[in-house]
Amino acid sequence: MAARLRIGIAGYGNLGRGVAAAVERCPDMELVGIFTRRDPGSIAPPRPDVPVLPWDELLAHREAVDVLILCGGSKADLPEHGPALAAHFTTVDSFDTHAKIPEYYAAVDDAARAGGHTAIVSVGWDPGMFSLNRLLGEALLPDGETYTFWGKGLSQGHSDAVRRVPGVAGGVQYTVPSEEAIEAVRSGRRPELTTRQKHRRECYVVLAEGADAAEVERAIVTMPHYFADYDTTVRFISAEELARDHAAMPHGGFVIRSGSTGAGSAQVVEYRLELGSNPEFTASVLVAYARAAARLHAAGQVGAKTVFDVPPGLLSPKSAEQLRAELL
Repeated sequence: MAARLRIGIAGYGNLGRGVAAAVERCPDMELVGIFTRRDPGSIAPPRPDVPVLPWDELLAHREAVDVLILCGGSKADLPEHGPALAAHFTTVDSFDTHAKIPEYYAAVDDAARAGGHTAIVSVGWDPGMFSLNRLLGEALLPDGETYTFWGKGLSQGHSDAVRRVPGVAGGVQYTVPSEEAIEAVRSGRRPELTTRQKHRRECYVVLAEGADAAEVERAIVTMPHYFADYDTTVRFISAEELARDHAAMPHGGFVIRSGSTGAGSAQVVEYRLELGSNPEFTASVLVAYARAAARLHAAGQVGAKTVFDVPPGLLSPKSAEQLRAELL
């Protein structure tokens, strides 16, 4: 029996806990360590035999980890951690600030190549699974338009950005798609839709003591890359309301390619996700790509990669022979 893939987790919030749960469902993997910037004693691992270790001990465990899955936020954590850790580990991360992916990729690529490692960046459902479906739609229907809708659901990255605003003690953000816009696209009419016409954003915020509500709201609705291009509402609530009404993390969305072929035959291709837990599904995607990262590294393919660079067969624990027999 082949040795199991040794997985480390860097950061243990909602996403990190999702990764731990996903690894437990993969017989070809084992969780060998959780690395945290919090007090390790404050964290309960999924099993008693999984060590919880201080962040500053990461490099001492390089030889014990085959793939390190980075579970920090895109706003402030991954821009620093991604390149720094790719220099020493084969990594997978979920960096999701779309406008900054090219520069993030370049920084991680430089570090990974210098260290001789493989780093798959921007893995999840968007970017990630939705990215692949956008690519397929364009390739299969070159005469067409692609539309992406998110939600209704709680966005981890946008919620993290809200919580980092000075004066915010807690908060979440929901992305809400326009039903009218979705139906217009499904009809095959290829409407021209602005960012504001496709979605709105709803923020529920707990103010820190003494914070200025108007200033907090202004900082949120004008935040570039996150809220500035959308109709954004900010609702201030109590900590009790946040815990009671906003603890679940559902999400989902659609990628739709509307195009035509031949003598003008209308074709509409749709990929849909309906997720009971955003972080748990994102974690499951990260874990599948960790398997691919290890295989790419073993094949000598170093540097940064994206989902566009990874053959789908590398995601599966099944052999190429099994895949041809069972899924093709």
